[in-house]
Amino acid sequence: MMRASIALVTTPTRLQGLMTRWGTKGAAKFRLAQSDQHFQEQLQHGQATATGPQKRTNSPATRKPTINSTFSDYESEDKLYQETLEVLRRKIDIGFPIHVIEKRYLANFDFRNVVMVVVVGHDGLVANTAKYAQGLPIIGVNPDPSRNSGVLTPFSLQQVQSELSRTLAGRSITREVTLAEANLNDGQTMLAFNDFFIGKRSHTSARYRLHYRGGSEPQSSSGVIVSTGAGSTGWLSSVFNMTQGMVRWTGGSSGDPLELQWEDRKLAWVVREPFVSRSSSAQFVAGTIDESEELILESQMPDSGVIFSDGIEEDYLEFNSGSTLRLQVSSMRAKLVVPG
Repeated sequence: MMRASIALVTTPTRLQGLMTRWGTKGAAKFRLAQSDQHFQEQLQHGQATATGPQKRTNSPATRKPTINSTFSDYESEDKLYQETLEVLRRKIDIGFPIHVIEKRYLANFDFRNVVMVVVVGHDGLVANTAKYAQGLPIIGVNPDPSRNSGVLTPFSLQQVQSELSRTLAGRSITREVTLAEANLNDGQTMLAFNDFFIGKRSHTSARYRLHYRGGSEPQSSSGVIVSTGAGSTGWLSSVFNMTQGMVRWTGGSSGDPLELQWEDRKLAWVVREPFVSRSSSAQFVAGTIDESEELILESQMPDSGVIFSDGIEEDYLEFNSGSTLRLQVSSMRAKLVVPG
């Protein structure tokens, strides 16, 4: 029998991403310097064309940061993250085996013998982890408060050890976050912490038939967003901002944005830019999905139809003709440890 363990979820820094792309730190710095030089030349050429040679200056108003300062930021960010990770591993070494999981391997990791998940990184890493952690308590650690908001990573290195002990003893304070669930008729499923996008890979017109609360219609739009309470302040809020701005511009009276809490057992959905034509309608453009309900979409796209969650486009399900999608509140909840 496998021993109970702790999972530590990490993510590559921006510097590590550059090194993966170009092989070494030196090569990455050289490539960025070349790109910076090319951009500066284009910028100066544009100024000379628009205002004459005398205006082609190094004015602080037009000069962008040098590659050295930008690369130094990458290096300091990486250094701080690696130092945080090293200290964190010592602090959570309390007798349990520790499995270090990089973000890209989350979907393939077996969480069955894990008793707790520690995530070190930005808020999005917590959201991504929660979809796979099977309701285990998640402690989010913010390695760099100057760069990360810390809404989902509220703990510092100094707080981790005591919070770990409280969580193992069942005395920590947690918030349960409602997840959204997508089920295809071929048996494939996906969860979302913040939101789903259903549409075309290229974000061009998506064709599908929408079924909601006994009604049904063919639609052509730039896609459908389905949001949880946790995601309602993200992508969904931008749709409300757009619609409210349009209503104000035309002299109408706009309503209040929908407010959902993390724990609310309902989802919100909106159709982006619905187009009305002889073959498409727009009677159903927004609504909520209660715990006992479903939103059903039937794909009418021969190719390029996709479903992805939480903005991760590379991790998608195909949604092409013949596919039927059922969207609902998931029975699985994310459990986030929060400060007392």
